[in-house]
Amino acid sequence: MNMPDRCQRCFKETNCLIMSMFNTQMICISCKEKEEKHPKYQEAREKEAKAIKSGNYNYPGIGKPSDL
Repeated sequence: MNMPDRCQRCFKETNCLIMSMFNTQMICISCKEKEEKHPKYQEAREKEAKAIKSGNYNYPGIGKPSDL
């Protein structure tokens, strides 16, 4: 699998990507830091953990908030 070389959210070039906690976008560290400050971030983490514990390894997330 080829990793994208651009953030799927801000479209900046990068060599380091991580999956969003809100959806399945591969995002840069800058966008990840913005996510972590969002009020719904903890909810997204908790729901993902619950999904994984129940065996859902393809959990799509709670959806990206419109203000991110």
